[in-house]
Amino acid sequence: MRCLNFFLAATCAISVAPPALGADLLQVFRDATANDAVYSSARAALAAGRERLPQGRALILPTLNLTGSALQSNNHVLQRLPTSNIPVTRNFSSTVFTFTLTQPLYRPQNYLQLEQAEFQVAQAESQFGQAFQDLVVRVSQAYFDVLNAENSLAFIRAQKAAITEQLAQAKRNFEVGTTTITDTNEAQARFDLSVSQEIAAQNELELRRQALEQIVGKIPESLTPLRSSFTMAPPQPNRMDDWVSAAQKGAYPVRIQEAATEIATREVERSRAGHKPTLDIVATYANSAVGSNVNNGLGADTRTGTLGLQLAVPIFAGWSVDSRIRESLANLERARSDLENTRRQAALAARQSYVGVTNGIAQVRALEQAVTSSETALASNKLGYEVGVRINIDVLNSQQQLFSTKRDLARARYDAIMNGLRLKAAAGTLTEEDVEAVNRLLGND
Repeated sequence: MRCLNFFLAATCAISVAPPALGADLLQVFRDATANDAVYSSARAALAAGRERLPQGRALILPTLNLTGSALQSNNHVLQRLPTSNIPVTRNFSSTVFTFTLTQPLYRPQNYLQLEQAEFQVAQAESQFGQAFQDLVVRVSQAYFDVLNAENSLAFIRAQKAAITEQLAQAKRNFEVGTTTITDTNEAQARFDLSVSQEIAAQNELELRRQALEQIVGKIPESLTPLRSSFTMAPPQPNRMDDWVSAAQKGAYPVRIQEAATEIATREVERSRAGHKPTLDIVATYANSAVGSNVNNGLGADTRTGTLGLQLAVPIFAGWSVDSRIRESLANLERARSDLENTRRQAALAARQSYVGVTNGIAQVRALEQAVTSSETALASNKLGYEVGVRINIDVLNSQQQLFSTKRDLARARYDAIMNGLRLKAAAGTLTEEDVEAVNRLLGND
């Protein structure tokens, strides 16, 4: 006997499952990681966000610039003498290039901007983690929506077949005179309704398949169904407060907003640093060459090197620094409020998912018992109809109740699994291993 290591502590009561038909959840999920446009966008955003760190480091590293110029001047002069005018041409040329090396020594704004870049990278990492968890939930939900639509269609068709059989029996009984035409009319009405329900179920299945295709980029021929022979136990730890605490600390939206708050805090310090001086080491090397046809064509080559400190002291900037400080303080207050709101939302999501899991497990157990009771009731009504103590409508109602209960049971199982995934997502601990765990719940009984 094999047990499933699942976040819901699900256990199965079968030894070896036969080969599953169609694509399973893990295959569909891995296709989605490669093809989903939303996840691809998040991956690109992560790559862009990581570039903030080298950009921040560049602010404290030296910079080297080269500037140069080349000039040519031609002057035509007409010299006036007492006896004649003599044209004179004077040519000048100048070539200059300068290397300038600057190393920041004291620039508090730059160091604070580097710290901001580190938190921006952390924020980008958390945003990508959130996108991954969202993908897990979206793919799983779309997968189980297709399975649920397939189940609904199968139940409706089975109910239609049962009604068809009951309709034929009612017609035979009416022909021999053992029942009235009422039984036939009731069965015919149920049959016509089942035809309408079948069409609606087919449309719903097609819509669910298209929703899955939007995420995955393609739609598999068929999907592996969920086994019916497994039992789900309460989530571990089995205390709501533990999950709420984990969500308030580790949920990705909380991590994202914590990074945003740290960035806003550094922005306040960076704005205040606008009042502080800056100090740089500046080294230059210049080479200039000057040529002329004047003074026997003599020229000059000059090489100059300098090394020194450059101090800049801000004195007055039109009160713009004070304005930026007030702005950054307001943004910091907003970030702190957003963080508190995000923590509350994370706690609420954890509570809702935890209740969804625990109530879902109880609902599954109740519906399993209801299916057994409905099967017994249907068998009793069929027997009563055959011996004349039940009428046709009793059998039809029992059939409808049985198939409706089976459909509700299938939906409850899917919802319980999805709430388990959402619970882990609320705590920020949902990984591909959880997809693999759910995938082990799939197969043929």
